[in-house]
Amino acid sequence: MNDKQDRDIEKTYTDTEFVEKLRRLADAIETGDKFEIQIAGERIYVPVRATYNIEHEREEGHEEIEFQIKWSPE
Repeated sequence: MNDKQDRDIEKTYTDTEFVEKLRRLADAIETGDKFEIQIAGERIYVPVRATYNIEHEREEGHEEIEFQIKWSPE
C-alpha cells in the first residue's frame, strides 16, 4: 500500500546546484547504485530499476526539455 500524498513540485536550482545533482545522478547510474535527492523538503530514493527518458516540448514560442526518471513502488 502506498500512503504517500500525490505531489507535483517544480524546483529551480542554480547552475552549480543543477550540475552537482546531474553529476551525482550520472555517477549512480554508472555504478549501478540507487540515487537519493531531496526536493522541497522530501527525500526521494530512486531505485536502480528506474527508467530514464528525455522529453522535448514546443508550443507558442516556448520550448522545454525535461529529464525524467520513472519507477513504480515495489
